Amino acid sequence: MSEIPEDSLKAILLELECHFTWSLLKEDILFDVEDTIGQQLKFLTTESRLTLYNLLAYVKHLKGQNKDALECLEQAKEIIQREHSDKEEVRSLVTWGNYAWVYYHMDQLKEAQMYIDKVGNVCKKLSSPSHYKLECPEIDCEKGWALLKFGGKYYHKAKVAFEKALEAEPDNPEFNIGYAITVYRLDDFDREESIKSFSLGPLRKAVTLNPDNTYVKVFLALKLQDVHAEAEGEKYIEEILDQISSQPYVLRYVAKFYRRKNSLDRALELLRKALEVTPTSSFVHHQMGLCYRAQMIQIKKAACNRPKGNDKLKVDELIASAISHFETAVQRDSMYAFAYIDLANMYAEGGQYNKAEEVFQKALRLENITDDHKHQIHYHYGRFQEFHRKSENTAIHHYLEALKVKDRSSVRTKLTSALKKLATKRLGHNASDVQSLSALGFVYKLEGEKRQAAEYYERAQKIDPENEEFLTALCELRPSI
Repeated sequence: MSEIPEDSLKAILLELECHFTWSLLKEDILFDVEDTIGQQLKFLTTESRLTLYNLLAYVKHLKGQNKDALECLEQAKEIIQREHSDKEEVRSLVTWGNYAWVYYHMDQLKEAQMYIDKVGNVCKKLSSPSHYKLECPEIDCEKGWALLKFGGKYYHKAKVAFEKALEAEPDNPEFNIGYAITVYRLDDFDREESIKSFSLGPLRKAVTLNPDNTYVKVFLALKLQDVHAEAEGEKYIEEILDQISSQPYVLRYVAKFYRRKNSLDRALELLRKALEVTPTSSFVHHQMGLCYRAQMIQIKKAACNRPKGNDKLKVDELIASAISHFETAVQRDSMYAFAYIDLANMYAEGGQYNKAEEVFQKALRLENITDDHKHQIHYHYGRFQEFHRKSENTAIHHYLEALKVKDRSSVRTKLTSALKKLATKRLGHNASDVQSLSALGFVYKLEGEKRQAAEYYERAQKIDPENEEFLTALCELRPSI
């Protein structure tokens, strides 16, 4: 083909189906994604290695490492030739698209055009309506995996991509794994007050189509545990342990199953095994911290929250162990919101309030995190302020911030209950406490109790007549009472 002018080249690049056109934003790269991909290339077979090398190439590019990106694409090319020779051209389209974009960013336009031409030739050969884009379920599947790797903000888009792939091939084993894992993630990501189980059916189907795949099997076991079918889930866990010896990505989820079952020693044994293979895994360190925390809670409960002697020494030792692992988790992944929350709460548990405050402040400053994470951070910081700092004003402020970020979640009942209880207590001491009056107005409005909401907002407005928030709320509430 003849040389394409640079302006036209950019327009064609935007047509290509590859990581550069799937709106995967640099600010959403998960902190430890390179480590994660590296570990998965070594230990997992759920996704094709081709998919992982293509994604790694894009991540390298986003970090300004274009030469490394080209090396990853060379690895992808070798895998295509070795493992996908039956569909070599179709399986090359995403890789070629990524090559074209990397060369374009390196200002090597002839090389970029060479790969664009390769894509164009295949599209022409297969009679695609588009000159540079081919509708293909393998591409939809690869897109789904890429979106999934970029975190919670992308889960819904990943689900759409896998659904599109499954429309073409409903019983394709890999497509079903991707879809089932995405829906499993969404069950947790979208969770409100009750556990969701939309993924149970897709996980069962994926396991049926992939009976030897331990990764999807462990998610089915965890989902069965969620829906109170733990005995059935444990049968899958036992099968998994018979099939594997040291797959850290599977072991850590098996450990999670045992932790939730309260078999904490067994969970820790498996996590230590996983840690030997992946010592830098933030997930494994976080899970170990949760196990030590659970052991600490067991001892405190048995001692009616007043451990003495050896029990007190053991509690202090477990708090220190949990802190150590939570600290490592946030060091390894500076965007790990739940690890920050657990670390701060554990510092508070150990009476180290200044350190807890410092960690909470870091968590509150996190950017590009999900609304659910922001919601949880405000809720837990509110509890810290109420029960450890005895700062009721600050606690109410953060409880309200939590509800304003996300008004439905797995902690909503606890959150609204805590807010009502605290605000009502404060009004018992001071009936003119405008912060508590407006807080109760906000909560009752959220719950649909419009008459009660209006009463509290009216009381608040009498004290602060010019407050726009109160006036706006009353304008909304009065016509519907």
